[in-house]
Amino acid sequence: MKRLEAVNDFVVKFANVNGSGSASANTLFAKAIMRMGVPVSPRNIFPSNIQGLPTWYEVRVSESGWQGRRGGADLMVAMNPQTWEKDVVEIEPGGYLFYDSTKPLPADKFRDDVLVLGMPLTEICNAAYTDPRQRQLFKNIIYVGALAALLDIDIAEVEKLVGEQYRGKEKLLEPNLKALHLGRDYALEHLPCPLGITVRRSDKVGEKIFIEGNYATALGAVYGGATVCAWYPITPSSSVAEAFANHCRKLRVDPDGGGNNFAIVQAEDELASIGMVIGAGWNGARAFTCTSGPGVSLMTEFIGLAYFAEIPAVIVNVQRAGPSTGMPTRTQQADVLSCAYASHGDTKHVLLFPEDAREAFQLTADALDLADRLQTPVFVLTDLDIGMNERLCRPLRWDDARTYDRGKVLDHDDLESGKRFGRYLDVDDDGITYRTYPGTHPKRGSFFTRGTSRDRYARYTEEGSAYVDNMQRLLRKFETAKQYVPEPILRDAGRPARHGVIYYGSTACAMDEALAELEAEGIALDALRVRAFPFQDSVIDFVNAREHVFVVEQNRDGQLRTLLLTEGALDPARLSSVVHYDGTPITARFIRREIEERLSAFNVRPLRRTAAAGE
Repeated sequence: MKRLEAVNDFVVKFANVNGSGSASANTLFAKAIMRMGVPVSPRNIFPSNIQGLPTWYEVRVSESGWQGRRGGADLMVAMNPQTWEKDVVEIEPGGYLFYDSTKPLPADKFRDDVLVLGMPLTEICNAAYTDPRQRQLFKNIIYVGALAALLDIDIAEVEKLVGEQYRGKEKLLEPNLKALHLGRDYALEHLPCPLGITVRRSDKVGEKIFIEGNYATALGAVYGGATVCAWYPITPSSSVAEAFANHCRKLRVDPDGGGNNFAIVQAEDELASIGMVIGAGWNGARAFTCTSGPGVSLMTEFIGLAYFAEIPAVIVNVQRAGPSTGMPTRTQQADVLSCAYASHGDTKHVLLFPEDAREAFQLTADALDLADRLQTPVFVLTDLDIGMNERLCRPLRWDDARTYDRGKVLDHDDLESGKRFGRYLDVDDDGITYRTYPGTHPKRGSFFTRGTSRDRYARYTEEGSAYVDNMQRLLRKFETAKQYVPEPILRDAGRPARHGVIYYGSTACAMDEALAELEAEGIALDALRVRAFPFQDSVIDFVNAREHVFVVEQNRDGQLRTLLLTEGALDPARLSSVVHYDGTPITARFIRREIEERLSAFNVRPLRRTAAAGE
């Protein structure tokens, strides 16, 4: 059997049981490799119950810097008998299987094309520890020590991380270090160290930071000027509000009096939370809520009020698998349509699609500007893959000279000077009207916020012509939004390409790798990463300029494709969906395989293969 050999380019997957304490040990493993200057991309795939069900932790080690899932595992750390068969199947031919060999397993449990690494973890733990909980927890640290020896990870880096984790808790520090060396010493004596896959110190991490998407989103809200957050707990978005609270305690406290310049409310439900956000926005505060798909479903009537009454509001939707409860701890991009048209009646909402934590920071701040500028709800659509996983990304940047765009607001002096004010009067023909904050002037500029039909001066009416006038103006405003939302990013194939691909959000990291692999095979594809809805004309032009465009997304029904067809009046034959929706993040292999098969059906051959045939 030829074993896999690679330096700084492999996938390790841990199969554990939820509640076993393995996540912290697996994170320790990933960070140790990163401390050696080698980029890693870890993903925690966990169930929604507290303990007992299977959980996986996948670490992509890539000196090239690929952050998406590749597909397959080169080393499987199989610690869960329940998922043994499934886990063993995932190992690449020539790969490695590490398992607890305390209890012997029959030969038919293994594969002939995989190198088996058995280590009696339970036996070692039982000999070293008496407390049952300690035995379980330290078993995880022991296998991290063994992996350090097997993969040639600098043990000093692991020791430093353990020291940082238990700083000030010396009673816990020494036992953890002991467990770490128990595993390393055993592996060095009994296992083939190092394996064919190893870690070599590098400098490819550079200035990149390791950050969780929800943490970055919350920081973007602070820098974007948010002072109010109203929310109701829901996986996977709750840590946005928690991180916002932590950031505010550091950055939103009056330096003189010490008072808090922020308000954070855990509401009784999602309806109350969005209602508070709308109330705060009406009063001139920058406010947001964070939720997931089921929360948006409950908020839709209030979202319609904000759209029709024209009140700024930001909704951060960390998407998960649905419908209904679905899979609360699995990722998808399945709320595109429900957010684009949230509420009954004719509505259209601005959507932003960050690709990673860095853009989650940037676009959340931008969303607060957009909500004020457009006087409307703005959705920031991240997902569980971005939100709840730590990932390497470029450093967050902020221009201290940046000022907030508060949009069209008339102040006391404007009203005193005799400026004409009608709350729903479009004087600039861009669909955006002027507003005033409550209390701006004792006599001029006051208005009622109406969720019912009204005329241009906010006077109640059910006159059909006034309603149509208002609805058409809202469409003009949505058209105006195109000049303010982030533009798509074009990746040109570098040579004439008949076909293209459109993608968005967290799909980007796997898409980048898939495009590079397709290019290496001689397949030319122009690619466009969409970052916002409404779509700029360049998005529609991209489709019309190519024979066929694949739309890659993580939902069953091809929701972005549907939105493109609906809003762009495109030929459906030009667009085909490449969809992945099992709840795990999409892989580069899946994308490449799907596109190759579709192109083959179009009789498109790689340029390299065509040249070879001609020879």
